[in-house]
Amino acid sequence: MDGDTLYTIGALARRTGLTVKAIRFYSDTGIVPSTDRSPAGYRLYDLDALARLDLVRTLRELGLDLAVIRQVLDREISVPEVAAAHADALDVQIRTLRLRRAVLRAVAKRGSTSEEMDLMHKLARLSDEERRRLIHDFIDDTFGGLDANPDFVAMMRSAMPELPEDPEPEQVDAWAELAELTRDPDFRAAVRQMAEHQAAERARGDTTGLHHDLTEAVRDQVGHALTAGIAPASAEATPVVDTLTARYARVFDRADDIGLRRWLLARLEIANDPRAERYWHLLSVINGWPVPPSLAPVFTWFLAALRARLKE
Repeated sequence: MDGDTLYTIGALARRTGLTVKAIRFYSDTGIVPSTDRSPAGYRLYDLDALARLDLVRTLRELGLDLAVIRQVLDREISVPEVAAAHADALDVQIRTLRLRRAVLRAVAKRGSTSEEMDLMHKLARLSDEERRRLIHDFIDDTFGGLDANPDFVAMMRSAMPELPEDPEPEQVDAWAELAELTRDPDFRAAVRQMAEHQAAERARGDTTGLHHDLTEAVRDQVGHALTAGIAPASAEATPVVDTLTARYARVFDRADDIGLRRWLLARLEIANDPRAERYWHLLSVINGWPVPPSLAPVFTWFLAALRARLKE
């Protein structure tokens, strides 16, 4: 086959797999103009037109619109540039479809209403930056303007929700719940109260940090009591309470007296909001972190034991 070979529209259609109508359309719009005309006035196309049509068909199958295809054929942009841009666009579409799939599975699992499904879909489609901004707004509103524990605030700001590229339905469900939780006025008020309590303690000289050692002590001592089936108001609970209040007294450099126990009860009642623990649970699910075991049973027991002894 030499370079002078010319094809009719019908022959071109058979070689490219395109319809005669499509080839005529591309010819009329100037994307693949005819090379010549036969004596009878029929359009004729050369090998260059055949190659252009093959490229047009390939680019159309990839989803490119005619304006972009014209730029490629006119060499205003290269095929590699188009391929890279189209691949990026497909990445966005794939991520959107994965999120939509996860939302639908989450909706099917929880039996959501159409309004809840719409909200979940909107929340799931937020960008990483928008998700971080939502959490930062929550932290600013609850801790802003207060000299609360800086280590705790820094920890909250460093722990942002990061949905993976292909989230599980549970992760989308957890993100929707976390977003709703952080916008709940009652929860914000409760966290603000915690922050104010932290600020007040710092003003009185408590700058000793997050007290992980105290949390571990309560977990250990009360955990054994729970395992042994010891009731909070029973006599068997007294040594547990005494051991823990003595530990708090040493850490905060206070006398282990009735005043300490009243102060400790008020402190733990403010901090023992189950929604605060739920916040960290949801964040762990979203980010694929190990979900920390619940401390609610432990501190609920300790609070009940303290109240029982303050009534004596």
